[in-house]
Amino acid sequence: MKTVESSIDEIKKITGEIDGIYTERIELDESFLDFAARFASIPGTVVLMSGGDNDCSRYHILGAKPWLTFTGRINDMKIKAKDHVFNFKADPFDTLRNILNVYRPYVKHLNGYHMQLPFTSGVLGYLSYDLKDCLEKLPRTSIDDLYLPHICFFAPSIIVVHDRKEDGTSLLIPERIISGKSVLHKDLEVFKNILVSKQPPMESFSGDVDGFRSNFTKSKYINAVKQIKEYIASGHVYQVNISQRFEMNFEGNAFSLFRTLYKLNPAPFFSYINAGDHFIVSTSPERFLLQSGDRVETRPIKGTIPRGENPDEDKRRGIELENSSKNDAELSMIVDLLRNDLGKICEARSVRVAEHKRLEAYKNVFHLVSIVEGILSRDQDTVDVIKAAFPGGSITGCPKIRSMEIIDELEPHRRHIYTGSTGYISFHDTMDLSIAIRTATIVNKKIIFSVGGGIIFDSDPFDEYDETMHKGRTLREVFTGKEKRLSSKSYVWINGNIEPIELAKINVADHGFLFGYGFFETIRVNKGKPQYLQEHIARFNQTWKHLFFEQVPDLTWQDIIYQVISRNDLLEETAAVKIVASKGNSEKSSLDFTLIVMARPYTHRLAEKREQGINLVVYPKPRQTPLADYKTLNYLYYLLAGEWAKKKGADEALILNPDDTISETNTANILLIKDKTFMRPISQHVLPGIMEKVVCKLLLSLGYMSKSKKLCLEDLFLTDQVIITNSLIGAIPVLSINGKKLEKPTDLWRKINNTVL
Repeated sequence: MKTVESSIDEIKKITGEIDGIYTERIELDESFLDFAARFASIPGTVVLMSGGDNDCSRYHILGAKPWLTFTGRINDMKIKAKDHVFNFKADPFDTLRNILNVYRPYVKHLNGYHMQLPFTSGVLGYLSYDLKDCLEKLPRTSIDDLYLPHICFFAPSIIVVHDRKEDGTSLLIPERIISGKSVLHKDLEVFKNILVSKQPPMESFSGDVDGFRSNFTKSKYINAVKQIKEYIASGHVYQVNISQRFEMNFEGNAFSLFRTLYKLNPAPFFSYINAGDHFIVSTSPERFLLQSGDRVETRPIKGTIPRGENPDEDKRRGIELENSSKNDAELSMIVDLLRNDLGKICEARSVRVAEHKRLEAYKNVFHLVSIVEGILSRDQDTVDVIKAAFPGGSITGCPKIRSMEIIDELEPHRRHIYTGSTGYISFHDTMDLSIAIRTATIVNKKIIFSVGGGIIFDSDPFDEYDETMHKGRTLREVFTGKEKRLSSKSYVWINGNIEPIELAKINVADHGFLFGYGFFETIRVNKGKPQYLQEHIARFNQTWKHLFFEQVPDLTWQDIIYQVISRNDLLEETAAVKIVASKGNSEKSSLDFTLIVMARPYTHRLAEKREQGINLVVYPKPRQTPLADYKTLNYLYYLLAGEWAKKKGADEALILNPDDTISETNTANILLIKDKTFMRPISQHVLPGIMEKVVCKLLLSLGYMSKSKKLCLEDLFLTDQVIITNSLIGAIPVLSINGKKLEKPTDLWRKINNTVL
């Protein structure tokens, strides 16, 4: 694995140095949206568009054909340059700083015109909310089910900036010198070829007819708001931003979605990012950080109310929001937080609130906005600005760290791009990043977006839920009339009910889930007719009696199978039907169990093979449970051994290897102690015990010698004492085996437990 320094040096040789910026005024014969569509399918293309007419909506920016791509997760960094890929361990912010510092000195010859433009060279992309874990030590108890980069930036060779105020468009190409030669002509040629090519066709997009699904029910979201109010009442926090995530199957073109949203509701910070294997479409109204030289700015939004349905109601709504004491308190708290954030990296006494509680109107809602600004200290840089304020306080809460802990506790999924940032960071000390709200991720044929709001003590849980629905309305409604059945939903029969497979529930205390205590039958069904059903059910009943109890289920399996096949539209196909029996929670009732019948289309394994047969190899592991090397859910062997031992009047079962040597018990590792030596039995397959390792290390520190050897049953009676260990019990002595007493144990096990427990 390369270091960041060695990687950056090699990358610089491949990418070359930037020797000025080629600039050309160009005339667009089409809208900027149509122009950007020409580049939208190229991985690494980023489009930043400004909508509306407020003072932060001046420029459209396109970046395409990246000469460098930087992505990372946690501390696993990846940089691509040409056909080279560099992987190394590093902090993502340090890596970003290294990239900016390597190319900053070579961005020169900037004349007055260049200096008027916000971005002439640098990187465009996103910072995910989950980068917070690289800045603070925070819990990670929510699920990261997307597994996307935490940081993703592209350095474009083609940059186009459109000034909406002056109605002028500029082409900018960083002139890179590689091995003494300029590659400007190649980049220009690519741009001109795209410009004269045929306009790409307008592609469509569709959402699933079942619509968006939230990771919260309404009642759970309301309960989460109530939990936050309890945290506020007990002094943990003053405010927390909580969100719910929506997900739906998606088909079609991500840029078409971007285009449609922009035409519907052109907010100040529209972003389209083609990251190759995923797309980001953001319609954010909120600026996170602006830098221009040594001036920095942030514009938090706090306070939202739906627009009125007529001019009079609209005016009343705006006045209501401006006069809301709740929203005033909410915004004031976040302004104070951001003043403190900017104070970390700005000149003393330079941070000020330039404007407070500005009312801004958008299509669906009014927002309250403040402007906080300061002068950057000479010893601080762009990355320091990001680290001081990230993630934005307006979408975490106050105090920020405790708020983020509560967010992780209450939200089931990691946020990824939501409440992170999108935008540009230049090589010439300019930056403009938005807060990624009203932002969708398109990945794996799904579209995902989140909406939330800041909760304070006076928040009404039901109003807060309704506010999230208002904020997400545009993203939901844009799919109206574009619904399709995008997935064939599977149904299962479970304990008498037919349910969509994603809604079927199994109790987490079910022993089939906990221990693999269950079994199944797989049946071929040809056009609705089960093959050899009587034989399958006879074997099923025999296994049921052996593992569960005598009374077999009184069910007409053929009718159940027909229901499942029919519901899954498989009556005219060959299908594989699986009947699953799970033991349930035997502590609850001896008659507790779970029965499941599921079906799927079946294609014969030889159908796609050139050879009409299968090839075998000899498996090197004998059938002696190689799964014992790991703590799998297939725990039935040990469960039955323990139950057998209890029926015999013992506490645990002693497990032997196939050659009759000692292995373990059904829950613990075994240690034999003789004089000042402890012995561990050698076993081909056994779970390495966490507590065993701790105890062995302790015994070594107490002067004991260690041995590992094959041990027979007789060896247990020839030693001073035998103890068993696991993480719950620590160490416990063994008193007898098969009714025969062992040597009386010393108090060593107590000394061990006093240390390790």
